[in-house]
Amino acid sequence: MTQGPGGASEGCLVRAVRLPVRIVVLVLVVPVRMVWDALVVCGRFLQRAVLRPLGRALAWLGRALFVVPWVWAYRRLLTPLGRGLLWALRTLVVRPVQWLYAKVLTPLGRLLAVVLKFVGDVIGWTLVAVFVWPWVGLWRYVVLPVGRALGWLGRVLLVVPAVWAYRNLLTPLGHAIVWTLRALGAGLAFLWRWAVVVPAVFVWRWLVVAPVVFLWRWLVVVPARFLWRWVLVPVGRALAVVGREVGAAFGHAWRVAGYVSRAVGRFLGTLLRWVFVEPVRWAYRTVLAPVGRLLRDGLWRPVARTVRQALDTTRSTARQVRADLRRALFGAPRPTPEAAVPAPHGEPAAPEARTLGSSTTAFTKLTKD
Repeated sequence: MTQGPGGASEGCLVRAVRLPVRIVVLVLVVPVRMVWDALVVCGRFLQRAVLRPLGRALAWLGRALFVVPWVWAYRRLLTPLGRGLLWALRTLVVRPVQWLYAKVLTPLGRLLAVVLKFVGDVIGWTLVAVFVWPWVGLWRYVVLPVGRALGWLGRVLLVVPAVWAYRNLLTPLGHAIVWTLRALGAGLAFLWRWAVVVPAVFVWRWLVVAPVVFLWRWLVVVPARFLWRWVLVPVGRALAVVGREVGAAFGHAWRVAGYVSRAVGRFLGTLLRWVFVEPVRWAYRTVLAPVGRLLRDGLWRPVARTVRQALDTTRSTARQVRADLRRALFGAPRPTPEAAVPAPHGEPAAPEARTLGSSTTAFTKLTKD
């Protein structure tokens, strides 16, 4: 017996089952774990490279096709339309109805309520005077005295004799009958118990139940207990040990397969890096980048500068041609009176108008003068 990882004792069966089970499970689990890790890597790459950009593109497209038009329609069409309808409803319906209610219906209703209250009071007083007061007088001055007299006669002639008969005749007679019946029931119960129940219980307990219990114990309970204690319990313990070791072997094999898969993945990653990535990086740094810089500095920038200068020259020439055509068709612009008056000595003259081909200002002209 040896101590296990949890502090429990382990027998020879556990040590005999553990190593073969772990070897077999490791051989079965390593390919599954490597395939699982490969699927995880592919899934992450697919999520980063395909699903996220596709989701962003679909989100942008959905926003451009649905959200932006609906927001524009809500802000530019539905909101002004709703405000206009609300204003029209408030102006054409609510305010006239409020005025009608406050100025016409409320006074009319109050007047009608006063009239109806007066009419109701008159009708109520009339009904009370015609139907209630006569019946109240009849009840108070005729029915109640007659009823009290009849009640006194009934109490004296019926209730008092009936109470006396109940207390002095019926109650003792009932007590005697109850005592007689109770004594008769006790005697019958005594006879039933000792003549019927006790013999039946004796027969049931010792002639029916005892043999059945004896047979059930020695034919069912004792064999079942023997089978449970000496067959099922040892087999169950052995199966539990095997199952526990198989589960532990699967967990151990899964962890070992993870280490193996990680090592294989790192090896493949390093191999792909030195076979593809590093040559491409070296070619980019050593060949493509210098060639790109050479093309940018030697070809693209001079060509762009030449094209920009040619475009500036063409634009200036076009402005000059438009100015000459305007001057030839419509004449030179007339000078303003302020520009014709000579400026006093020591004060700057009025600024001249800029032409399309000129780049000077009044400040530069004054500095030149």
